[in-house]
Parts: sequence; C-alpha cells; structure tokens
Amino acid sequence: MALSHDPLWPRAGSWPAADGEADAVLLGVPTWRTSLSPTGAHATPAAIRDALPRYGTTVLGPPVVDLDEVLRITDAGDIAEPDGDDGEAETIARVRELAEAARLVIALGGDNSLTYPVALGASATGLITFDAHFDLRDGVSNGTPVRRLVEDTPASATVATSRIDPTRIVQIGLADFANSAAYARRAADWGIRVITLDEVRRRGAADVVAEALEVAGAGSAARVHLDIDVDVCDRSVAPGCPASVPGGLAAWELRALTRAVAADSRVVSADLAEVDATADADDARTVRLAALCVLELLAGLAAR
Repeated sequence: MALSHDPLWPRAGSWPAADGEADAVLLGVPTWRTSLSPTGAHATPAAIRDALPRYGTTVLGPPVVDLDEVLRITDAGDIAEPDGDDGEAETIARVRELAEAARLVIALGGDNSLTYPVALGASATGLITFDAHFDLRDGVSNGTPVRRLVEDTPASATVATSRIDPTRIVQIGLADFANSAAYARRAADWGIRVITLDEVRRRGAADVVAEALEVAGAGSAARVHLDIDVDVCDRSVAPGCPASVPGGLAAWELRALTRAVAADSRVVSADLAEVDATADADDARTVRLAALCVLELLAGLAAR
C-alpha cells in the first residue's frame, strides 16, 4: 500500500549513500548461513529499510527535535556475502572504514553472528547485549558471537583486531528456560556481568543502563558496541524472531533501553539481530520494531 505524502510530516529512511563523514551510517550485514535454526534473516536489512518510512523523524521531547535536521544520516548499502571467513573479513574492514567517518555505525542483520565482525570492525573495547541468550556456545554460529569476541581471532590475517575483555561485557535480558547452566557458569567464570530479565524489571531501565555503561565503558579510550537481539522481547511483539519466548521484554522496554544506551558517547556501533523477515506476522510487527530501534538509536545519538 502506498504511503501518503505530507510535506509537513517527513518520513524516516531513504537516507543518502554513505560518502565521507556522517553522524550515523547504516550498513546491512545479512548473515544467516550458520544459524542454528532455519532462518530467512538475510532478507531483513531490506525489510527494515522498507519499514522505516512508516515512521517519522520527530522526537517529541521536549524540546521537539527532527532527527534529519540535527543529524547527518547515511546508508552504506549491504555486505553482499557476510558469512564465512572472507565475508567476516570484508565486514570488519567495511565497518572499520565507516567507523572512522561516523559517530555511530548501525548494522542491520541478519542473524546474531554479525555481532562478531561488526564489534571487531568498530574496535570495540566493551560490549552490551540485549538478548535472551548468552551466545557463548563453541564453534561458529549465531549462538557463538560473545564467546568468539572473547576467545577467537579472525581467520583473515590481513585485518588487525583485538579481543574484548570479558569483564567489559554486560548481558541484559537473559531469560529463564532459554539457556543452559553450563553457559551460565562460563559467563560467571569469565567475569561477564549478567543482568537477567527479572533484574531488569526489578531495577528499571535507567539503573541497569547506568551500570552497563560503567562496566562496558570503563577505560580512558572506551568504545562500546551494542548488540540488540530482538528475541529478548516477548513473542507477542517479536514473532519473527525464531527464539523469542513468551514473557520477554515489552516493545517499549526494548526501545527505552536502546535509546538510553545510544545516548552515551562511548557507544560507537550497534547491531540489530535475529529478526527473520520471512517468518514475521502478517502485520510485520517484528520488522517494524527493529525499524523503531534504528530510530531509537538515532534519537539517543541526537541527545548526546
């Protein structure tokens, strides 16, 4: 259905191609081939871009702010084939290039395996995840990026990278009955700060975000990557996430957490992961939530 046009109500999206410096730049990283469950997540970057014009660019504040008036936002297109060693190397190099010219790189996934090359490309020293799962499995899949950021080195020797100290990792929204005791012990042994779904609700977003930024953003030259795995949300609002469960975060909780983290200047990159646009509800509610998270990231950036 064609969207209405109103010159006094600008729509989000359709940002110019990346060319030089910007406040924020989008990059599609449609990973999917190593997913532990069948997925069409490679279709999601395009779906998010299609969903963005359903929303405006105005943050009501106060004060009222039009994101397009206060930010230069660009779009770097997609990594054509981001899976595999060569794809990871290309993603790392492209994110590094974009991060040198933009304050915030926003990677549109794809399954959660994109977190590994995107965080490395942004030279992240700390990591915050919104996720129902630890992602500390062995091997290479959408269930392994956090472990890989602690332990692995990219197969490509042409790209210099550094691992992330696990004591600079904060995982938010971990859910009961969605993980194993073995990976919970691994997180504890490594010193990862785990903030469960119940703790988020008990403490509130502001308190949780303050602690997460203190931990992940420690150090004089801190660079924080934010991984937004939409399956942290309740299945009623994220049916397009294969691993979402009933009882997860509400849509408004994810949006509030996202904007609050993005408002910190130490956050240099973010990714949106685990949305399968081909498995979404008829009203595309999961993809629309992901698009709104893009706008919340931009709102946080504008608030710095």
